[in-house]
Amino acid sequence: MNRVFRHNFQLIADKSGIRLDRYVSEKYPELSRTRAQKLIEEGYITVNSRIVKPSYKVQPGDKVEIRIPPPVPTTITPEYIPLKIIYEDSDLIVIDKPAGLTVHPAPGHYTHTLVHAVLAHAPDIATGDSQRPGIVHRLDKNTSGLIVVARNPVSHMNLADQFKKREVTKVYLVLVQGHVAPEEGIIEANIGRNPHNRKTMAVVSRGREARTAYKVIRYVDGYTLLEVRPRTGRTHQIRVHLAAIGHPVVGDETYGGKTEILERQFLHAYRLGFRLPSSGKYVEFESPLPGDLSQALEKISQDKNVK
Repeated sequence: MNRVFRHNFQLIADKSGIRLDRYVSEKYPELSRTRAQKLIEEGYITVNSRIVKPSYKVQPGDKVEIRIPPPVPTTITPEYIPLKIIYEDSDLIVIDKPAGLTVHPAPGHYTHTLVHAVLAHAPDIATGDSQRPGIVHRLDKNTSGLIVVARNPVSHMNLADQFKKREVTKVYLVLVQGHVAPEEGIIEANIGRNPHNRKTMAVVSRGREARTAYKVIRYVDGYTLLEVRPRTGRTHQIRVHLAAIGHPVVGDETYGGKTEILERQFLHAYRLGFRLPSSGKYVEFESPLPGDLSQALEKISQDKNVK
């Protein structure tokens, strides 16, 4: 292959019997399993210098070489959607995402996403998946708050590595149903696809390890306001874990139910901290509760005994 590669990695397999595509995506979270499969099929990921199938089962001692070609030009048409930018430099952009905005194109959401808006603001972004340029982590469509977007391949790899090593500070404000006790704790329960509804997640014994730490901020009659810190990054983790202990997120129609006080889930990513790829300096950003969540909190707080 007469190509110039942006990144070239080698690693020695330390597991046995796991599919190659899954192994690669676990070692390098910035590569989705789908993209890993494609790179394997195209011969960019080899085992012991041989081209194999994505289903190849790795063995301890296998030498896995991963070559990542330059990103292909995105086919996404930029859209001028207003963005609330908290911080920006040549490596990254920190954005305060509003509820209702999907992060990247997906079935049912091929336009009007955060990616479309970011490309209009910074058309030079070219990292990784052509449908998710710059995306290092995600927030659910109806979750508001802070998200960081990488502007180039080097910063993308750096940030993804920080997420992988759990060095990134992620703190959420969450209002849940009921009186949470004890006032501080860690929820540990594996999360995987719901066997009864593949579109949702659930606590399942064969799921992936997941840990969520929480601390009560205050009680409002019938509700609890929490500060939540996910220790792992599973899909819908906070929502699934809180529902599993009997305290679903207020307004979460998927894992809890509708509410009259709010038109979406009360889940806000209010603090985000990481090291800048260029200097290694640790930085931290905060986003106050948006208006709809503040109003919902005020509504249930009126004439109630607040702790």
